[in-house]
Amino acid sequence: MAKANRYIQVLERLFFEKYEQGATRISFEREELTQIAEELGLDPIKNLGDVVYSFNFRLPVPDSMARLAPQHSQGKSWVIRHVGRSRYEFSLGIREATPNPNLERIKVPDATPGIILQHALTDEQATLAKVRYNRLLDIFSGVTCYSLQSHLRTSVDGIGQIETDEVYVGISESGAQHVFPVEAKGESEKIGAVQIEQDFKMADEKFPHLLCTPIAAQSLDENTVCLIAFTITSDNDDVRIKAEKHYKLVSPSEITPDELKALHDQMG
Repeated sequence: MAKANRYIQVLERLFFEKYEQGATRISFEREELTQIAEELGLDPIKNLGDVVYSFNFRLPVPDSMARLAPQHSQGKSWVIRHVGRSRYEFSLGIREATPNPNLERIKVPDATPGIILQHALTDEQATLAKVRYNRLLDIFSGVTCYSLQSHLRTSVDGIGQIETDEVYVGISESGAQHVFPVEAKGESEKIGAVQIEQDFKMADEKFPHLLCTPIAAQSLDENTVCLIAFTITSDNDDVRIKAEKHYKLVSPSEITPDELKALHDQMG
């Protein structure tokens, strides 16, 4: 809590030092975070990147800042975007995507090796393992998918260095080739739209000939994974939800013949 309060103090001070009435973009350099902390007499911030990450994905926007979002930006709030090496900006955008609690949970026989779940070090790792071993991305997208690389760290023009939790490539029935950047989240974490925007830009630069669909994979509980696919508008680069499904990983014996028959009947 103390760290969060320190971050908010620094970001509020920085925001209001640079804000001009009606502004929708406010640029700053990473080093300015250190300068502001010193001016406020706060303990030094050792991980400056964590300040930005926390603002986008962990902390609420302070009311003092939220009130200054222009009226025409309905549904948007302040986020911090990476716009170059050690350069950032406060700008208006969709902060997060929230799983729909009313969606049905589709039963899938759990193929995750027990030893993997036993030794997964983080919620993120466990979520990625469930997606991989149960081929949830294939089921969700209808595309045959292959894990290309985990924790891809690369530089993107106009942004700087980014990290994507996992990148899949795939091929569809028609032969079209796809790329799926995947961001994994635990139960208590937020799906940040800024990360999805970065994945679109990464794919556009690194995989220009593949069809890009960023995916958020979030554990809803110990056995349920939510997958959300995103699209982006051509006019203003706003991230939008394209599709969402929830998969409940169960023992094969929990899927009854009657349930299978009902599913087959639905398919005609």
